[in-house]
Amino acid sequence: MPIATQAHQALTTFDTTTSRWGRITMIAGLVFSLSAPAYLVFFSGLDIQISGILGAFAALAAVFGVIWIVEPLTYYPILGASSMYQAFMIGNISNKLLPSAMIAQSTIGAKPGTRKGELAAVAAICGAATVHLASLFVFVGLLGTWLVSIIPADIVQTVQVYILPTVMGAVLVQAIVSQKAPRSAVIAVAVALVVNFVLMPLIPGLAMFATALAVISTAVLAWFLRDRKATPDVGDDGSNAVNRRDDDDAETVSGPVY
Repeated sequence: MPIATQAHQALTTFDTTTSRWGRITMIAGLVFSLSAPAYLVFFSGLDIQISGILGAFAALAAVFGVIWIVEPLTYYPILGASSMYQAFMIGNISNKLLPSAMIAQSTIGAKPGTRKGELAAVAAICGAATVHLASLFVFVGLLGTWLVSIIPADIVQTVQVYILPTVMGAVLVQAIVSQKAPRSAVIAVAVALVVNFVLMPLIPGLAMFATALAVISTAVLAWFLRDRKATPDVGDDGSNAVNRRDDDDAETVSGPVY
């Protein structure tokens, strides 16, 4: 059997298995995460009204609900289907898992949206989660109290103030360098500046939709202002180089298919 056919069959099995167990683990995680609050509401004897829960949920949804749509749309093109299950189960996507996937793809020369890129993201997320758990066990579980006791308070305060912009700035630069799409990067920066320093002061009511507005506007502008000469040819069936994965499947598997 040709290696490309073997690769295609193996990856088809991989997709089926990932989809099945991904849904199972996500549902299981949802049940476990809701079990303790459900116990408090229905069995603990606390006077918790359903109307209060719904009101709190509505307040949170008004602020963060847009992220429920924006994050999957923005992460999927880089991570792929299988890594999305991992990422949303583990968490810390933007500041840990996404950078890990991008570094892995850039290191081996895999383009996001291809099979090779998806498998690189899967391996990178596994590695990132392993390192994270090991470091938590050592530096928090074993040495956490001791480390906090010996670190000066002013250093702790400085870290708390600057750690978030440091991490997000590094992720931003890494994304720009690894994606190698300067036109899209310029559009994204320009849109973010306009949204934050022009639209928000003029229309404060749009503040909760700023992220969604910036993401959608960037995607639309990047599409219409893209370099059409560099766009992959589209076939009669509407597929392009990203969707036609047979060649990439053959490239991904260079040895026996397990």
